[in-house]
Amino acid sequence: MATLIRTLTDHSDDVNCCAFSSSCLATCSLDKTVRVYSLNDFSELPYSPLKGHTYAVHCCCFSPSGHALASCSTDGTTVVWDTRDGRVLAVLEQPGGSPVRVCRFSPESMYLVSGAADGSVALWNTQSLKLYRSGSLKDGSLVACAFSPNGNFFVTGSSCGDLTIWDDKMRCLYDEKAHDLGVTCCDISSQPISGGEHGFRHFQMASCGQDNQIKLWLIFSADSLGVELKYKCTLNGHSAPVLACAFSWDGQTLVSGFKVTCILLQNTGSTLHTLSQHTRYVTTCVFAPRSPLLATGSMDKTVNVWQVDLRQPCAGNTVEKESEVAVAEWSEDDVSAWLCAQGLADFVGLFKRNNIDGKELLHLTRESLADDLKIESLGLRRKVLQKIEDLRMKTLSVAVPDEFLCPITRELMRDPVIAADGYSYEREAMENWLSNKRRSSPMTNLPLPSPLLTPNRTLKMAINRWLEAQQK
Repeated sequence: MATLIRTLTDHSDDVNCCAFSSSCLATCSLDKTVRVYSLNDFSELPYSPLKGHTYAVHCCCFSPSGHALASCSTDGTTVVWDTRDGRVLAVLEQPGGSPVRVCRFSPESMYLVSGAADGSVALWNTQSLKLYRSGSLKDGSLVACAFSPNGNFFVTGSSCGDLTIWDDKMRCLYDEKAHDLGVTCCDISSQPISGGEHGFRHFQMASCGQDNQIKLWLIFSADSLGVELKYKCTLNGHSAPVLACAFSWDGQTLVSGFKVTCILLQNTGSTLHTLSQHTRYVTTCVFAPRSPLLATGSMDKTVNVWQVDLRQPCAGNTVEKESEVAVAEWSEDDVSAWLCAQGLADFVGLFKRNNIDGKELLHLTRESLADDLKIESLGLRRKVLQKIEDLRMKTLSVAVPDEFLCPITRELMRDPVIAADGYSYEREAMENWLSNKRRSSPMTNLPLPSPLLTPNRTLKMAINRWLEAQQK
């Protein structure tokens, strides 16, 4: 059983990551901030929000003691904060200066790993806060990372779909193609599996990706024979890219998202519970250490905190059952209920008079809202259209091609432009980048010879054709 106990609405943009210590919850966002809350009453700590980053914050994590908090950003840095007063302990600049996508402390607090968009992996000594060693992936951006419970190795996931195992000397121990369209997250259970053949230690790992799949793996570790990754099974059921996954502290429960699906591992990966309160993609989900708390963050700018009974993980009823009826099959009454849920109840009568069912809803455009439904207010038209576009994105049954995603926001581009570095970006995201007096490329970190942005009409037409194909 899971119960929603708190919704946090302080971030002004997408929530990218959540992290627990024994006493605090940290969240970070595209709004450039990190926020820290007390677990006693979920009040924000006096020094929060933390505002050291100059661009989007992608990941945050606590040290095992909870005395330090690390956060990493598109600005190419990983910042280490003192959780007692919010003081900056260090600003760690990624080798090459590329946007940093993920950071993780090792279980014994000896190291901090940071991984970046250019594939660089940096291992920092947490005592000296200096770079210890660095390495690099063969291909792709580094987007995911998890340490083994004993700290002897860590696993990284790439946008090219590879899972790579490293030791603390930055030696590549094993590499496996895991997800065809790219890894989005990975997590290793904190409870190792004892026994096994030849004295091997077993660690259970989950990975998820743009291919809509969650995969379970066994990592075999022996001092004399090295490390090996073996595929166990695939957990299906998601109809869109799975952006996050996490084990409970006892290793018996796995949560995953684009919606948050709770999976009871003892029952061969059966999905027993779905939490669907978020209105956009779930980007992060994490269990608290030795606690029944679960936090989920979303592109809807909110963080939900749940209380989960881990003695019977997610057993029984659902908190809010997501409709099994496809949007295109909604009745007029279903559309009316959706309008009310989106805060658009004033439009129920208008939509009913025009016989707008689910199929018609998905085909509404800016022009039809103005010309056919006679919604005169530009602001209201934009609001309704944005809600409809969000609904369209949730109904997509295939992964969005990577070339249609903005490298800065990782969202589908609506108004793509070509920058002087030759890469395409969402216009608003790149304009915001340049408005912060940054004159370097978000992709290469090299100086931009010009701030000129050129509309990429060919890409925009390709995106529009792809969207039309998904709606048929």
